Amino acid sequence: MGKVTGFLEFTREQPAKRPVGERVHDYKEFVERYGDEELNHQAARCMDCGVPFCHNGCPLGNIIPEFNDAVYRQEWEEAYQILSSTNNFPEFTGRICPAPCESACVLGINQPPVTIEEIEKHIIEIAFDKGFVKPHKPAYRTGKKVAVVGSGPAGLAAAAQLNYAGHSVTVFERDAKPGGLLRYGIPDFKLEKWVIERRIALMEEEGVVFKCNANVGKNISINDVLREFNVIVLAGGSTIPRNLNIPGRELKGVHFAMEFLTQQNRRVSNETFTEEDIFATNKNVVVIGGGDTGSDCVGTSNRHGAKSITQFELLPRPPKERTQHMPWPTYPMLEKFTSSHEEGAHRHWAIATKEFLGDANGNLRALKVVDLEWKTTPDGRTAQFIEVAGSERELPCELALLAMGFLHPQHEGLLDEISIERDERGNVKASETKYQSSIAKIFAAGDMRRGQSLVVWAISEGRECAVKVDEFLKGATSLEAKDQSLLARQVQYV
Repeated sequence: MGKVTGFLEFTREQPAKRPVGERVHDYKEFVERYGDEELNHQAARCMDCGVPFCHNGCPLGNIIPEFNDAVYRQEWEEAYQILSSTNNFPEFTGRICPAPCESACVLGINQPPVTIEEIEKHIIEIAFDKGFVKPHKPAYRTGKKVAVVGSGPAGLAAAAQLNYAGHSVTVFERDAKPGGLLRYGIPDFKLEKWVIERRIALMEEEGVVFKCNANVGKNISINDVLREFNVIVLAGGSTIPRNLNIPGRELKGVHFAMEFLTQQNRRVSNETFTEEDIFATNKNVVVIGGGDTGSDCVGTSNRHGAKSITQFELLPRPPKERTQHMPWPTYPMLEKFTSSHEEGAHRHWAIATKEFLGDANGNLRALKVVDLEWKTTPDGRTAQFIEVAGSERELPCELALLAMGFLHPQHEGLLDEISIERDERGNVKASETKYQSSIAKIFAAGDMRRGQSLVVWAISEGRECAVKVDEFLKGATSLEAKDQSLLARQVQYV
């Protein structure tokens, strides 16, 4: 590595952020860039560890020690080439990935791990600044046509890879603009939409065609798509949210988190929508669900100027550090304190909502809640709970946001029309070895196939699915599967 003793000399440092009092008044990204010396020090912390477990921690198999070494040596084009060999969209993962690679970092055994995610973001942004990111058009066209349904991270990755393989790719997106979850689910303060538009423009230069306001199974006939294209890749998201069917669910002021977040993203982008405005302004807001979507609701509510913000989690409070039941290098379930929590929120663990309470006009006014006592199994897993006697109480609330995860993709329309086989969870049934559905020329990837997951997994799924589609169309593939050539790529960059 560039500096053998770097991990002994430098500690983990994150880039500076704009002050809370400033950033809550806009929807701009607020994480600043490292200075040259800071970036050099962070890259220098990557160890010559022998067995880089970060490769396995990353769903994409990113070649992390090698690009860290290139960053340390300030070989920016080399760093970009290494990173982009496994990741189509590091500008996305560098901003919104929970970085499972860092949980697997060898340095993380007894020190804070390397800031891999931030280094990744810096590589791609410096590459754009220096003009290294250019459209790569395929040398030839195979004459085969592929339709990708859904333009989220899985669909974009599959489209990009299949285009590189020489196929003519058309992406169908039911919304007004491409991006899926990236555009309509992730708040702008975490991912500004010019970042997506920059990548879409590049893909269009490379030959990928995007058709928006094109809802296959509704205003686009699936039979027409089946006739026109040699293969269809289903890459829609897991869009059906988990509901909370308790008394008072019908009250005005109870909404799914994505209704709230998507509407705000459209508002920031000056897009029109027909739904009634959902604002947190001057309201007592309760976010039910402790994950990233719930955290995004907290950050958005802060920017709306909520009167108070409270976030609920059904499970008990997680530990701040690894326990014996979360050994390195597994991904630990630790307490998260996000940038949205920095901006202000009351957090409650082991709490359940029993009823939504309304006023005479049908508006939400409060929640009836109860504390929970959890029992754990010998290996530390939460197993069952009981309600704590005497803990039932009311909490003022005029806006409740349900952020409890997602069940499966939408069945109504496309999936029901083609009668495609689904698994026991309601996802399109397609094996991880072939990505092929019960209909031979239809493949599936991302949340459509595996269920709700991370953006980095969606990109990985799209890439791996593209390999199988290429094999299906040509009998062999020119694309690299993650597990086929990692060693070869490592040797290339040694």
